[in-house]
Amino acid sequence: MPTDAHLLARSVARLNRRLRQERQSDLTPTQLSVLGAVLKIGPATPSAIAAHERVQPPSITRTLTCLVDEGYAIRKPHPDDGRQVLVSVSEKGDAVLAEERTRRDLWLGHRLAALTAVERKTLREAAALLERLAQS
Repeated sequence: MPTDAHLLARSVARLNRRLRQERQSDLTPTQLSVLGAVLKIGPATPSAIAAHERVQPPSITRTLTCLVDEGYAIRKPHPDDGRQVLVSVSEKGDAVLAEERTRRDLWLGHRLAALTAVERKTLREAAALLERLAQS
């Protein structure tokens, strides 16, 4: 018999997979995630972005290099530490994130509209709990 942990993990994975199917960007899921993280935390060092994404700095460096090379992100010298750089989202990156977010939210909004008010309330409450789990 599946455990609560198994059921939750499977459901979250299936929803994530379905949301990814709505993507139309050429960016990989990892690149979109990193770009979204940079947008959320603002201009940041690669180390801060790696910590936020809970990955090793070399992985982030490769991803950021691709994003910068393709014009989705911008590297600037750190104002206080000449050895560091700050990465921010470019206008092109912001536009891609907005398009992907709109597409995802539209798909999910249609599915949520088919639920009852009680079911939507339950999912709102669950979203807060899922966020807490993801942050732990």
